[in-house]
Amino acid sequence: MDWQSILGLLGFFAVCFAAACTGAIFKPGAWYDRLDRPSWLPPDWAFPVAWSLLYIMIAVAAWLVWRVEGFGLALGVWAVQLGLNALWSVLFFGVRRLGLALAEAMALWASILGCVVTFAPASPAAAWLMVPYLAWVTFACVLNFSMWRRNPGPHPVITMAEMKAPPRRYQRG
Repeated sequence: MDWQSILGLLGFFAVCFAAACTGAIFKPGAWYDRLDRPSWLPPDWAFPVAWSLLYIMIAVAAWLVWRVEGFGLALGVWAVQLGLNALWSVLFFGVRRLGLALAEAMALWASILGCVVTFAPASPAAAWLMVPYLAWVTFACVLNFSMWRRNPGPHPVITMAEMKAPPRRYQRG
C-alpha cells in the first residue's frame, strides 16, 4: 500500500470521526433517562461499541470505492449518508424532536441503501461492509419510532449547561 492510499484511508477515518463527534456533543442525559423506553432497548454501553465498529466499516467501505473510482456518485451518496448520520444526534438529543429524528433516520436508511447499490459495481466488499450499518439503522428506526410513540412531545431543547455536564455513567434506567 502506497502513501497516497494510506493517507486516503486516514482521511476517511477522520471524516467518520468528525461525524461521530456529534454523538459526543449531543449525548443522552437526564432528559433521556426520564423517557419511557422499550424493554428491548439495548444497554447504554452497546451503542458506543456498535457505532465504533460501524464507523470503521463505513470508512473502509468508502476508501475501497475511492481506490477504484475516486470521488464520484458513490462517494457523493456516502457523504450524504454521513451528514444525515451526524444530524440525527442533533435532532434527537439536541433539539429533542423525536418525530423529526425518525423522519431523518428513514432518510439515512435510504441513503445507506443508496451506498450499497452504488458501491457494489466498484467494490462488492465495500457494499457488504455497509450492510451491518443498514441493519443497525433499521433497528434504530424501529427504536426511534417506539420512543416517539411512547413520549409525545414537545420536549425542551438541550441547554448549554447540559452540553457542558460531565459524561454520565452508563446505567440502565
